[in-house]
Amino acid sequence: MMEAKQSLKRTLIGKVVSDKRTKTVTVLIERRVKHALYGKIVGKSSKYHAHDEKGEFKMGDMIEITESRPISKTKNWVATRLVEKAAAV
Repeated sequence: MMEAKQSLKRTLIGKVVSDKRTKTVTVLIERRVKHALYGKIVGKSSKYHAHDEKGEFKMGDMIEITESRPISKTKNWVATRLVEKAAAV
């Protein structure tokens, strides 16, 4: 029997904060964690550079990024799918 092999690559969902570079988007990942000592819930965020081959993702879009081999000095992620389109202003 063939079993579906689960991918070992991490996926994250975040907001595109910059699309100024060609084939690259900057994605802001926000998460909420409990402080180790005080127990208060605090917001932490990280920015990742993701490869966007076709330049289809624009600023404000919620997208999913997947871990990949190093593409450049700072790019180790690939933009895989659009989760939510940015609201038109």
